Amino acid sequence: MTFQKPVAPPNVWDRSLGFAITNFINKVGVVTELEIRKLRHDPSQLITRAVQPTLWLLIFGQVFTRIRAIPTENISYLDFMTPGILAQSILFMAIFNGLSVIWERDLGILHKLMVSPTPRVAIVVGKAIAAGVRSLSQAVLVYLLAFLLGVQIDWHPFALVGVLLAIFLGSALFSTLSLIVACLVKTHEGFMGIGQLMTMPLFFASNAIYPIEIMPRWLQVVSYINPLTYLVDALRTLMIVGTTSNYSIALDFAILLAIATLLSLVCGRLYTRLVV
Repeated sequence: MTFQKPVAPPNVWDRSLGFAITNFINKVGVVTELEIRKLRHDPSQLITRAVQPTLWLLIFGQVFTRIRAIPTENISYLDFMTPGILAQSILFMAIFNGLSVIWERDLGILHKLMVSPTPRVAIVVGKAIAAGVRSLSQAVLVYLLAFLLGVQIDWHPFALVGVLLAIFLGSALFSTLSLIVACLVKTHEGFMGIGQLMTMPLFFASNAIYPIEIMPRWLQVVSYINPLTYLVDALRTLMIVGTTSNYSIALDFAILLAIATLLSLVCGRLYTRLVV
């Protein structure tokens, strides 16, 4: 007589968890696709957003490189500020993402989306990924200008992949922050006021256009809790030849990922307030 080894029953928990993850990823993909379609139908914002980094690099960067007013180690000031201008473009592109949600609510689109079985966090993550896709246009522009201006760009494939990842994390973080603001204020006027109030302090209280070491002590403390500082540090280390991270690349990415994840969870809880 032969005995057959008993077959273990299927793990229902593993299958349900796998289905939930797959379903979540699919919903994120759908939201991302919808957001990218909007961009394809109206690419004018990409053109208008291209003006600002162009002016910063061609005018501000060129002038301050010549007068050497801001000390930088081992690299020119133009090399130093180029990653900061890319980070600025990411910030300005993503921080007003919440305005589109308020328009969607006024047009009735958001109400249709909210009655669907799509998880709220999936909506937030999908919009955050789409913000990263929009920021890629800014990265292409900044890289092109940097090449024409003679900036010492690191073209190593690993460096380019790292920059791409940093762009998506930074865009996701600031896009989600703008969605939280939209959930709280709910009006165009209120959002525009708070959005403009946030962008300048975030930009100037970071290491985007000057080193942290030359800041007053109180501003150094503010810069250490500013997420844009870690985005700039990651971009500068990866983009420019001859630079080293003030912290570490791993720490930069860990902080950006942690803040983006936390903000996404918070925004997912607040998202229903837009239609209340």
